[in-house]
Amino acid sequence: MADEQVFGMGDDPLAEPTWPALTEDEIARAVAATWGGSPAAIEWRGARPLSSTVGVRLDDGERLVVKRMPVRLRDEVALGEEHRFMAHLRDRGIPVPEVRATVGEFVYEVHRVGVGEDRYRADFSWSPYRDSDDAVRAGVMLGRLHSAAAGFDAPARPPRPLLASMHGDVVSAFERHIARRPSVAGFLGERDWRAEVPEFRVDFSGVAPLWTHGDWHATNLLWTDHEVTSVIDFGLADRTTAVFDLATAIERTAVDWVSLRDGGPAHVRADQITALIQGYRSERTLSAAEQNLLPSLLPLVHIGYELSEIDYFLTIAHDPRNAEVAYHDWLLGHLRWYESAEGRELRDAVRDLSLH
Repeated sequence: MADEQVFGMGDDPLAEPTWPALTEDEIARAVAATWGGSPAAIEWRGARPLSSTVGVRLDDGERLVVKRMPVRLRDEVALGEEHRFMAHLRDRGIPVPEVRATVGEFVYEVHRVGVGEDRYRADFSWSPYRDSDDAVRAGVMLGRLHSAAAGFDAPARPPRPLLASMHGDVVSAFERHIARRPSVAGFLGERDWRAEVPEFRVDFSGVAPLWTHGDWHATNLLWTDHEVTSVIDFGLADRTTAVFDLATAIERTAVDWVSLRDGGPAHVRADQITALIQGYRSERTLSAAEQNLLPSLLPLVHIGYELSEIDYFLTIAHDPRNAEVAYHDWLLGHLRWYESAEGRELRDAVRDLSLH
């Protein structure tokens, strides 16, 4: 993959980046302000579209990851919310690399390189696992993370661009984002969204809130053989529930949303769904309320993120075309697929797996 291209959202799998590449001067300043030392080489450049990221090797051989974001996307306060949760998990045995931040014209996060191979770095974020062994170990680590998250009592994050907030039904999710995000209010005010969105509803009664990862898929994990040896990218972490996070993990990797967008099959990976849930339940028991809730959550877990992504495209990236793609292809597309016979079959299959 060419360094100057990133993963795209529209018709092209690769696109020109929104943000310019990190320069050597920027990298040197960010490293000096956080860890000290001098970068000797840039080893790779990331292809994720929402920030600029590089892997660097220092003169002393240590390796770091430098990530640059616009201040309007994540300021020091926002990063502090994520970093405190990461530290809580690290103190309880979850392999989360240490991270520090510094602010200049942009915000720079500088991470220690995690243990393990970044096996999925070249994959689109929502790609399936390589095999069921990877899926089961991802489930195991997610169960461990949720157990370790207990006791972290920070409140839910305020509305920011790019957050995976939790909602109990479709209409109230839209209404809440309209009330809190003026750009989304203007965007949705130009269309009859109430007529376009199918309604799904769940009841979170009996399910305890929990800070969660929010973006659990293979590209946010590092691997040693089939073991998950590091967990990275807590940018979507927030106070949701464990079962919401598990549903997100299933939704991210079990369905080929790119293929569906292009008119192809869903390629539902039933084997990987089974492996992920089995791995998870080997570490953390699902309560009766969580078992009942899990399949019904699948259509809902993507709504909060996609509405916040529309906000990002309109207010930070200034990219109205991708806001339209986010709405039509990824928000409506997901919801409508779950109304289909195949979408109902997936929910039924997850219900059977969660109950047995």
